Formats: sequence, C-alpha cells, structure tokens
Amino acid sequence: MIALYLVRPFLSCGRVWRHSPLACKFAFWNCQKSRLCFSTTTNGPARKMDEILRKTVAPLPSYETRDKSPPPPEAHSVEFMNFYESLEKEERVVFLERLSQEHGVDHKEVSELAGKLLETQLRDVATILQVEDRLRYSLTPRYRQLLSHISRVGDGVKFLVDLRADVIEMFSSKASDSPHLRDLNGTLKGLLSEWFSVGLLRLERITWQSPCAFLQKISQYEAVHPVRNWSDIKRRVGPYRRCYAFTHASMPGEPLVVLHVALTEEISNNIQTIVREFATLDAEEDASKINAAIFYSISSTQAGLQGVELGNYLIKRVVRELQSEFPNMSQFSSLSPIPGFTVWLQGMLGPNRNLEGRSTELLSECEWRQLEEATVATPGIPAPEALRRLLMSGEWLKSEVLTRALEPALMRLCAWYLYGEKRRGYALNPVANFHLQNGATMWRLNWRADASSRGVANSCGIMVNYRYFLEETAANSASYLHGKVVPASEQVLGLVAQFQQNSKL
Repeated sequence: MIALYLVRPFLSCGRVWRHSPLACKFAFWNCQKSRLCFSTTTNGPARKMDEILRKTVAPLPSYETRDKSPPPPEAHSVEFMNFYESLEKEERVVFLERLSQEHGVDHKEVSELAGKLLETQLRDVATILQVEDRLRYSLTPRYRQLLSHISRVGDGVKFLVDLRADVIEMFSSKASDSPHLRDLNGTLKGLLSEWFSVGLLRLERITWQSPCAFLQKISQYEAVHPVRNWSDIKRRVGPYRRCYAFTHASMPGEPLVVLHVALTEEISNNIQTIVREFATLDAEEDASKINAAIFYSISSTQAGLQGVELGNYLIKRVVRELQSEFPNMSQFSSLSPIPGFTVWLQGMLGPNRNLEGRSTELLSECEWRQLEEATVATPGIPAPEALRRLLMSGEWLKSEVLTRALEPALMRLCAWYLYGEKRRGYALNPVANFHLQNGATMWRLNWRADASSRGVANSCGIMVNYRYFLEETAANSASYLHGKVVPASEQVLGLVAQFQQNSKL
C-alpha cells in the first residue's frame, strides 16, 4: 500500500494544471521529488531482500546429486538471520512472502513428474517407485534446505522457533493470508516436530537450587496462575510441590513447556489452597500424606512450537517420575481453569438471543424468580440482560444469597459448555480438548474453586478436575480422537442432564 503523503503530490499535478504555469511547474517538481522518495524507500529494501535471498537460498540439487552437494557456507545462514532480525514488522511479512513464493516448489517440474508417474503405471514396480521418489523430492521447497542449514548454526533452532512464531502472528493479525506463507508454516512445523520429538527432550525438575535465571523464566512464563514474587516461586518448587520442564540441547537454559504439580492427600477442589498456602514452605515432606498428584498449571513457553505435541508427553513422563518417587501414589488429576466459559455465557445472555426470546430459557422460571428476589431489578432491563451485567461485575460473589441462587444454574451451564459445546465434534474449550486428547476423564466441577479476579472473570470461579485413570487413558484417548466420545463422571453427566431438562435450548 502506498502512503497517502506520497500520493497527494501526484493528485495535485492534475488539480493545478489549469492554473498558472508556475504552479504547474512547482507541482511537477513535487511529483518528481515524491517519485524519488518512493523509489528510495521501497526499491532499496526490495533490492536488498532479493540480494539476500539469491545469496542464501541455494538451488535445489538435482535428484542425482541430492546427497553429494556440499553445504553452503555457515556465513550465509548467519547473514540471513541477521538480515531478518534487522527488518521491521511489516518488512518481515514482505520478506517471508517472497521467500515462500519465489523460492518454494518448482510447480512446473512437479507437473511434469506427475504426468510421468501416470505414464509409468503399467511398467515394473521398481520404475514406478523411482518416479514416485523423484516426484517426492521435487515437492521439497528450495527454502527447506536453508531452514535445515540454519538449524545447525548457533542459536539457529531458537531463531526458527521465533520465526514460526512471527508467521503464526502474521496470520492471526491478518497481516498476511498468503497460501505460500502457509506452506512455509507447514514446513517449519514439520521440521520442528522432528527436532523436538520426545526422545530428544530432557526432563528437568526445577527446585529452589536451580539457576536463578531459569527460575526467573519459569516465573515469567507462568500463564495460568501468575507468580507474584520470589516467595511465591519458592513455594511452588518447595515441599509438597513439584515443577518440571522439558528442555532441548539446541536451546540451553530455555524451558519449552512447564508443569506445576501439587502433592496432596486427596484430589484438590480449590486453587487458592495450592498457590497461596505458605504453611509448609519450610516443612519436611511426609510421604504418608501424599496420595494424589494435582497438575494445576501447564504452560507452553514458545509460541513457535504451537501444534508440536509436548504437553501430553510431559504429563506422561512426570507421572512415571512421581510413581518412581511415591510407589503408593494412585491418584492423578488436573485442577484446571475453564477459559471461555464466561464469554460463552455472556453470548448466550446477549441482546441477539434476547430478541429471539431464547436467553430466558437458560434458567428455569423458579430460578429467574429467585434472582429477581435477590436483586434490585432495574425497570426496563430484561432479566437476561440484568443477569449478564451482574456476572460481568463480579459483585454477585459478595452476596451469599445470590451465590446460592446462581450455583445450580451456573454449574449445569458450565458442565454443558465443557461437555456439549463442540468444534468439529471435539470439545470447544481448549483446556478440555487437551486433557481429553490425553485420555483423561472429565471428573468433577468445583464451585468457587478460583476466587481470584481472573478466575471469576474467566469462569465464574468454577474449575474442573480432569482425572487420569492410568489404565484407561489409552482407550479414552482413542475413543475421543476417533469417535469423539467424551468420558465423564456421574457428577458431570448428572449436571448435563439437568441442563437438558431445565434449559430449553
């Protein structure tokens, strides 16, 4: 897009033509000046981009020499990295679009080989397999070699992880919708999935004796329950707590995914007892009091590793570690937030559903009456809108009467949101989808489990336990992934049944 201040002088040329020759000459000079400015600001970087790409993206070796070509100088990869990091945000979009479009797959060669493959179908198997292999090789984008070479340079893997994070952000911000850039994203994801396979990851337990810089990163990356101070992080890695992270040799000192665990006597139903309890900060652990492991926070730290399966394997590895440390431990469960529930509920109570008259069907007539009695109704405001405003304010939690009145309705609505609301047949809620894919059971909803302002804003203070019955996880995972079946406890199914009975949606 050309900036408006560059266009105005061109427009002025036409406007002043019918006026004095002097004015026309002045406008023409402005036009020439603007053309020069535009050429300098756009063609300069463009030429530099072309130069860097020609220099660093080597031609794809022929099929016959694919294993014999010498690698390019390491300096080329470093130059590419330095140039990319020097670009502004908008320039990076242009640069990556050029890389992906002009240095990707040779579509003409692919078409020719595809035609040749069709012609060889009646020939011997060896010939067919050779043509297929040639076709497979021709589908390799030229830039894939560059990405592979960058991964061998110091900090190259971290650079590629951050590069993919940029690409993902370009799509989410609508800065680009290039299909070639999407193909680059897929290539990056495939390479990163290979480089970060579970066999190449190292499991580390984080303690108070871990390096200070590492502890600080654990604090900064905590996305579920923010760490407030050093005493807070000391508590989370101290007695009756465990903190684990996956690390990778190519990114030393950088946690990739972090799991916080509480060691308790029974499955916890309140997060404040975990993250704000300091009574045992310097206590000695009593193994006889440890019967359950509660996964209360799992955070992926690298946006560029989105879609690369790490959290699932981390939980499985940690379960094995804990079983080794506590042979009698038999209960494994999460205590999970429910992001998105309040937003979903606000939508259900919104003005569009009010116009349809359907928002009143969320609660029974008796429950609407109880709410009206417990609140001072504002004349002219429909009951669903009044409830929506009440939930947005969070003031209802200060009233025991309102809390008791809202509990049955909010619990069954939340159960339905987790169990019944789907995207392509799978749980709409991302946290639910994650644990269900791992083979967990939707086990228990907990009322007033997170009284923090964030917990109230996200899920009306409700949290959920996803329980891992180890002998059932494999079957549950397969049933969910292939059959879209959600394993759930009697409590959850009972709340869902109440929803279906009381909410006429």
